[in-house]
Amino acid sequence: MSTEPETTENSGPEVPDTGAEGADEATAATEGAGAAAGTEAEGGAGTGEDGEAGAGDGEVTAGAGEGGEGDAADLSEAEAELLAQRIERERIERRKAEKKTPIESGTKLSGKAADLLAAVRAVESGQKPPETVFSEPPAPRRPAPEPVRRPQPVPAEAAGGPAAPSAPPAEAVAAVREVLAAGGAPETLAAQAAAVLGEGAPEALRQDPWQLLRVPGVRPEHADSFARALLGPECSPDDERRGRAVTVWLLEQAALAGHTALELPALTTALGRQGVPEAEEAVQSAIAEGEALVFQDALEEPGRPVAAPAGEGDEDEDGEAERPVRVLVGLERYALAEESLADALARVVNSLPKEEASARWESAAAAASGSAAELIRAVAGHGLVLHTGGEAARAEPAALLAAARALGLRAVAACHTADGRRRFAGLLGAAESAVPALAAEVEAPAAPADAPARDTASDAVVTVSGLLSGAEGPGRDAEGALALDLLVVLDAPQLDVESAALLVESVPDGARLVLSGDPAVLWSAGPGRVFADLLAARVCPQVASRTPDPGPLGELVSGIGIGELNQVEAPGKELVIVPVRDAGEAVHRTVQLVADSVPRALGIPPEQTVVITPGHGGAAGTRALNAALKERLNPGPGRFGGFDPGDRIAYSPAPGRTVPGRVVKADADGLHLSCAGGSVVVPRERVEQSVRHGWALTAHQAVGARWPAAVVVLPGDAAQALSRPWVYTAFGRADRHLSVVHGVEQALPRAVAEVPAKPRTTRLPLLLRTQVPAAA
Repeated sequence: MSTEPETTENSGPEVPDTGAEGADEATAATEGAGAAAGTEAEGGAGTGEDGEAGAGDGEVTAGAGEGGEGDAADLSEAEAELLAQRIERERIERRKAEKKTPIESGTKLSGKAADLLAAVRAVESGQKPPETVFSEPPAPRRPAPEPVRRPQPVPAEAAGGPAAPSAPPAEAVAAVREVLAAGGAPETLAAQAAAVLGEGAPEALRQDPWQLLRVPGVRPEHADSFARALLGPECSPDDERRGRAVTVWLLEQAALAGHTALELPALTTALGRQGVPEAEEAVQSAIAEGEALVFQDALEEPGRPVAAPAGEGDEDEDGEAERPVRVLVGLERYALAEESLADALARVVNSLPKEEASARWESAAAAASGSAAELIRAVAGHGLVLHTGGEAARAEPAALLAAARALGLRAVAACHTADGRRRFAGLLGAAESAVPALAAEVEAPAAPADAPARDTASDAVVTVSGLLSGAEGPGRDAEGALALDLLVVLDAPQLDVESAALLVESVPDGARLVLSGDPAVLWSAGPGRVFADLLAARVCPQVASRTPDPGPLGELVSGIGIGELNQVEAPGKELVIVPVRDAGEAVHRTVQLVADSVPRALGIPPEQTVVITPGHGGAAGTRALNAALKERLNPGPGRFGGFDPGDRIAYSPAPGRTVPGRVVKADADGLHLSCAGGSVVVPRERVEQSVRHGWALTAHQAVGARWPAAVVVLPGDAAQALSRPWVYTAFGRADRHLSVVHGVEQALPRAVAEVPAKPRTTRLPLLLRTQVPAAA
């Protein structure tokens, strides 16, 4: 089976071969086009699962870029993206115009740029960096500033699910199609190219054919073929434009694999594998053109603060301080998001008045018990608190939220998925019924006049995407900050750096922020490992839940979390192992379990059962399983892009987001879906790109939700895709029953015991340690 593993867990920081291993859902529409260009249809951007490695050319995120002010609130997501891209291109063109002569091999750089290039080369070769770069004491980092808060643009979303962004103008697509045809590229890429490159897409492609690499699913060999057709003899492997474009492409692939930046040696090595003869010059060109940023991060040494000025500590024979340094290169989008996130977290940590830990919070803590009381006390005296635990531990942030609301505070919880929101609202309702008289026992502050009403527990529970877009939650004040006193974010491991930056920047001064989640699950689909980095940085209190998940499934999953695959007693058929010999038998037994065995034995209907498999491609991937399940559960001709009314689907409105739903109908407007209780219409041209059948999902698509029954499919040749976080996440999606279609033999216990999460290269821990003292 040619599995397409989740790149976020199977791509190391060295930027492995970004070959055709795994196709991103956001690039599914280009699969046929890739085949037309002479590549495998299973290719794509090497992004892993569908829509789950979405760190590509997606949404414009205020707080980490431009496009968050003025009349942006009236723009759709696609229009806002085009606007931001146009502004960026204009900025780059201005920089080009200001340059009197081109930079040749770095010889005409001066000042800090020349010093930086010399330092980069010295660090890479293992030599001592130039004195001018590292011997100077680093400038003290300024205190975390108050971020500029702007009202965020509200995407065109239905109440229950987001609508697809509008397509680029037809005339723009037609102009791009002509250029693609002239270069022998698939014309089906025209709409994506026009959306990514903006108004000047045709001219940009003629002047620099390698700009085609910005289109998801296009690989360097595709862009090379396109460039040869357009440029003829002028096309060469050492073309500066090619080196720059491949550099940016590799950084984008790294972001899809979860990295916010790459160490310079890893990047130059990857450039060499892509046939770039002068890798250093390619990186230098990308930096000079503003397409990438370079960082020098001092590494932490035992007994020496990270931010200690040079000159303090050990010295060499010349009396000069030597500091271990790593040189990183990253895309501006993620670099700025990580910087903004660190600044915003420092502001939240430092902005809460210490005297607010008052008797009214102690009364709330006294009414709770165990880890819930510990959490309430931690929140009473700190602006930022981390909470860890499994599914049962979610009752503790529910108790915190109930106590805060009883005290008259504006308290809101945000979950990763609509299913998580539904489940947590139930926990909050139960918690609030246990503290009905708390507000009367203590003196609660008067709510602001403009505070929204909180009639039910469900009003206080939203999704992260709905909160950020303004479709859900308390709304924003005049400064653009969220109108709340306490924000509890569930499923915190699913926050990437961009969404986390926007979320934390929106927290007002004096408000409290709690990030809660299970650190053992798969990390975010987008770049970064925010929750894990915060836990490692130890800049705020951490409350570890002592509430175990109950029953045989809870015992099984808890063991996996610590690297043990234990045999558990399952008297109520909570766990069933189904051995299979090959992928074909795995598909057959899966269909049998979903359609017959589980409904008959446990009374759980097929629509309440999820199938989870490691990848999309291959004989037992989501495509094969969904085809077999559709044939059995909802057969039909698939008149609209392979879909029929009643089909169960997984809709990806944006990279990194998957919303389950069903097909209602299809007409000239597009495919009508019912998602999370709302209606969504997906235009015809976006159906193949953003909608898949959804009986079978990958683990990243399923994270944040639970089903009464889950069938986890592990065919024999999926062994390389398995890791402890993957198994933990997949097995943990079941509430009542788990069936494991098992064909990997000893690879399963070996993965649980020996294969942790793939490391990610991020800068957040260092940025936090330089701004926030370690928590006492």
